[in-house]
Amino acid sequence: MKRGLTRRSALAVAGGAALSMPAFRRLHAAETLYVNSWGGPWERAAARHLFEPFTRETGAEIRPVSPVSFAKLAAQVRSGAYEFDVTTLGLAELVRAHQARLLEPLGPVAERLSWPGATLMNAVASHAFATVLAWNAQKYGDEPRNWQDFWNLSRFPGTRCMQRYAARVLPLALLGDGVARDKLYPLDIERSFRALDRVKPAIRVWWTQGQQSAQLLRDGEIDMIAIWHGRVLELIDDNKPVKMTWQDAEIDSAYWAVARGTPRKDLAMRFVELSVQPERLAGFCKEAGYGPLNPNAFRYITPAEATRMPTAPQFESQVFTQDMDNFGGDVAQVTARFERWVGA
Repeated sequence: MKRGLTRRSALAVAGGAALSMPAFRRLHAAETLYVNSWGGPWERAAARHLFEPFTRETGAEIRPVSPVSFAKLAAQVRSGAYEFDVTTLGLAELVRAHQARLLEPLGPVAERLSWPGATLMNAVASHAFATVLAWNAQKYGDEPRNWQDFWNLSRFPGTRCMQRYAARVLPLALLGDGVARDKLYPLDIERSFRALDRVKPAIRVWWTQGQQSAQLLRDGEIDMIAIWHGRVLELIDDNKPVKMTWQDAEIDSAYWAVARGTPRKDLAMRFVELSVQPERLAGFCKEAGYGPLNPNAFRYITPAEATRMPTAPQFESQVFTQDMDNFGGDVAQVTARFERWVGA
């Protein structure tokens, strides 16, 4: 995670943006940009730290369109009828969108975003969340410690819960089976399913929504869970008897992307570029509960705030990032197999 702009390149980017801004404002002041949104707290944080500053700077209005939908992205690119211009994609969806040629090439934007890992497959790295191990503290106290403990049904008897999402679950299964983080990818798909077979009898629920996962843990319906970090922190903030660990947390990155063929391409590209600028991104991540992927954002984040973010430098040796470009199999086929396995 050693990323960063040099002082010279940062000044060049900022200076170039400042020089071009008046012409940009005159050109786009009367336009509206449609941004695919997750709604709820995500949209409120985006409105305050990304949408409103963009409107003040350019004069262009932003209208959010929710929920985020890969299917709508694909349909509108094929039909030419655009419901939104900009969307966010996780790594699994980004691979699919890239393969289907659904995204507009970044062009000069990619050249101006020079921190390592800033762009991938015609998308711009924005923020990240993590799937972490959490548990009922009244049952297990300060343990368990890692995914091997999640898989250890004899030492830690009790109910389990995981997300119904193959790309996130299969790497965790390998960690539970003893594979080291740096040896995960490409995934050994067959070994993953064998490991899942062992823990399946204890899985009470395959959750599909973040709110559902938090409710299951809060109400004591399950004892141990693979859950998004933000949902656990909310429960801890509410003094619920739950604990979590950052050990072997699985980082899933979110990328801004522009729908290929949108008639508002230039405006969309400007929004994407400004949305990952350090101060704006820091504000969004602090309010929405994510970790910034632009490391320069940590200049605007206190040490205490960083302890709640999976991309914070102090967690680098404990976490891992999904590698969808080196997945170990066809994502769509593996997902279909996973769905059949869950239902069997």
